[in-house]
Amino acid sequence: KQWYQRRVAITAGILDILSILPFYVGIIADMSAEGQSMEMTEVESKRYVVLRVCRIFRIIRIFKFVRHSQDLILIVRVVVHAKKELGLLVVLLGIFTVTFGSIMYYVEHEVNDQFNSIMQGCWWSIVTITTVGYGEVVPSTPGGKFVGSVVLTLGIVFLALPMTIIVSKFSSVYEKEKGDSKD
Repeated sequence: KQWYQRRVAITAGILDILSILPFYVGIIADMSAEGQSMEMTEVESKRYVVLRVCRIFRIIRIFKFVRHSQDLILIVRVVVHAKKELGLLVVLLGIFTVTFGSIMYYVEHEVNDQFNSIMQGCWWSIVTITTVGYGEVVPSTPGGKFVGSVVLTLGIVFLALPMTIIVSKFSSVYEKEKGDSKD
């Protein structure tokens, strides 16, 4: 356990350095560029791409605040306890997406220009299963509309069933934490 804690501390330190590094390098670059032309050439602009990528690490630093909130720690523990169920959910989502995306492509591609590839069908499928429903790609044939209604109905069931498992895991982890805090 000590090895793991040291590894996490070292990783967190590296992420902190990478997240603040662009700020200081930018200040140094600005100081060295004083008096020079402010326009950057394309080559000079490409040099700063690495610094721009390092700025993304600032977002990761937010996750360090999780350890200060008991509620967030509880949610992390629930996700860890439900990883098997969540993994199954992701696998089923992938299977449903590819299956119904392919079916929709073969039903619609001759009539509807929006379904010009199986990947476009998979995009429609994922948007429909998750009930987002952007409306940018819609079926136009009766067969496509029937498949769409089946996918939407299965999507609602698909998202509702795992939630009961996750809620029961949350309840058991919460009760366990509550029992541990009383001792």
